[in-house]
Amino acid sequence: MASVRFQGVSKIYQKDILALAKFDIEVMDGEFLVLVGPSGCGKSTSLRVLAGLEEPTTGKLFIGDRDVTDIKPQDRDIAMVFQNYALYPHMTVYDNMAFSLRMKKLSSENIDKNVTDAAEILGISDYLQRKPRELSGGQRQRVALGRAIVRHPAVFLFDEPLSNLDAKLRVQMRNELSQLHTKLESTMIYVTHDQAEAMTLGDRIVVLKDGYIQQISTPLDLYDHPNNSFVAGFIGSPAMNFLNIELKKGVIQAGDTRIESKFFEGIPDGEYQFGIRPEDIHPSEDGQLSAEVTVVETLGNENIIYMKFADRQFAVRCSPTITAVPGEMFGFSIDFGRSHLFNIDGKRIEFR
Repeated sequence: MASVRFQGVSKIYQKDILALAKFDIEVMDGEFLVLVGPSGCGKSTSLRVLAGLEEPTTGKLFIGDRDVTDIKPQDRDIAMVFQNYALYPHMTVYDNMAFSLRMKKLSSENIDKNVTDAAEILGISDYLQRKPRELSGGQRQRVALGRAIVRHPAVFLFDEPLSNLDAKLRVQMRNELSQLHTKLESTMIYVTHDQAEAMTLGDRIVVLKDGYIQQISTPLDLYDHPNNSFVAGFIGSPAMNFLNIELKKGVIQAGDTRIESKFFEGIPDGEYQFGIRPEDIHPSEDGQLSAEVTVVETLGNENIIYMKFADRQFAVRCSPTITAVPGEMFGFSIDFGRSHLFNIDGKRIEFR
């Protein structure tokens, strides 16, 4: 186990394509850190730079107290798990897991112990003599994890390892990864575009956009105190609702809609972005506001009601007992104590 430090790391590809900029992160020993963001934000690039598969344009990388910036990938004491499993199809599960240990010329006894121990942790002891083609997607992913575990690396790197699995299996594997981290107490850095994975797995989350870090914090802090409108809109599903508003003497004007709330008293007049999460909008027959329903998603445990409000789509998360009909009006109230305010550049404004 070891800590990891990115110190001023940037990566610029040919033709001045910026993939990573001003990347300064310290990952604590034993921490599960998740890098999340849309495609092209730099999250996989940061992992590949740490693994030694890409050279940083500027900056240094440390694993523990060791500067690994110029060290070969095989000498960095890391193990990487990929999206596509990268298993050798002609080898058995046992041989796939033992391959790296044989390359290190470990004794047969040590290899067998490491492989069988890892297989027992992952619940794949019965599959050691099978070939990858005889396994399900989830079983193949466990083999890929096992191949990493047997090496006892200082750091585990995961590059969207669950992307090829179906929705039910992704949830199961998320739980298994959390349990694995608890058992091994290892440093793990995990890349995903799925904010649900990030929220459920990470001790801390790094949100990236266009190669720049937007915020680093715990899942709950990101959810409740986003630094900017990008983080606010990226974390949470359905996404946060936004309105472009004009504030005058504490009164919101959103298009032709006027909203009064004491929470905005003392905020300077001007143009802002107003944000409210779907679960902080409450159905109310005598609510102060109403809007036309456009779509209703019935999910069994909850209903998601979409409305056209102030020329924007608004989502409301509510109980399955709350029904709505597209084309009809829906009354609601807003919990302003849970709302967010951003300036026109997207930076969050503290107002309570």
